[in-house]
Amino acid sequence: MPGKIPLTIQDQLSLLQQRNMTFRDITVAPHFLANISYYRLKGYWWEMQIDFVSHNFKQGSVFEHVIDLYNFDRHFRLIIFNAIERIEIALRTKLIYHLSLAYGAEWYLMQSIFKDKKEHIKFLSKLLNDMCQSSEEFMVKHYQNHPDDYPEAWKGLEVVTLGTLSKIFDNLNPQLPEKSKIANEFGLSSAKDFSSWLRTITLIRNIIAHHSRLWNRVLITKYSWPSNLTNVILSYVPDEQKKKKVFPIMCAMIYMNDKISSGHSLRKELHELIQSFPNTAIYKMGFPQYWFNEPIFL
Repeated sequence: MPGKIPLTIQDQLSLLQQRNMTFRDITVAPHFLANISYYRLKGYWWEMQIDFVSHNFKQGSVFEHVIDLYNFDRHFRLIIFNAIERIEIALRTKLIYHLSLAYGAEWYLMQSIFKDKKEHIKFLSKLLNDMCQSSEEFMVKHYQNHPDDYPEAWKGLEVVTLGTLSKIFDNLNPQLPEKSKIANEFGLSSAKDFSSWLRTITLIRNIIAHHSRLWNRVLITKYSWPSNLTNVILSYVPDEQKKKKVFPIMCAMIYMNDKISSGHSLRKELHELIQSFPNTAIYKMGFPQYWFNEPIFL
């Protein structure tokens, strides 16, 4: 396939106009295209197209609507990242606290508390490498002062990602009481259900970390929906189709934040964001029409 020809910003604008995109003020459009790439914005105007061959736009497609949608998504990602940050820090804290008290400061080295020994070996190799390569001051000092000693869990696990923390939790032996206790502290009675939530939250965290589009994103990971939560989240049980959109897992994140940081302002921030961008098609994110009447928002 012949390569596509790179276009100047002026050529990009001309192409959009040829394809029936309209502009309220075309004089400001070059500024946006100079700072947000054409290809990135493409994800936000994709559904405005009549077809995906000619790439012509439907009547009434407005460039400024694309920018509004981009800005909505950007602010939405920041809100969700805030929610995930609390979950990640709490998970790290609970893993370190409960397992260190039960099995000692270097519990992460113990194969006996993990269900999949091969996974543990892979994880341990990566963890030890991450700790050695870390530029965090406390890790550098540890290896300077104690070159032959493994770091305690409360040091070592501070430099790992949410994805690694999620895998540590998932690979813990199911019979460990500490595993159930951690899930309980997040409001779930099943560690298996909690693991499935963590996998999806990790996926979303990575989407956000790469500044990728979250609005209308189809989520590829599957997760369970417990029937015995301590508080009702939704008035319905989301099926697999609904769980492909961000709304149900977003509500699950709010639920977990209620358990670990009850003074959070996620509901308020979401309400204000949606009010600020009233034309955003939030139903494409899985929001029901009266989303604000769902139990988690009352």
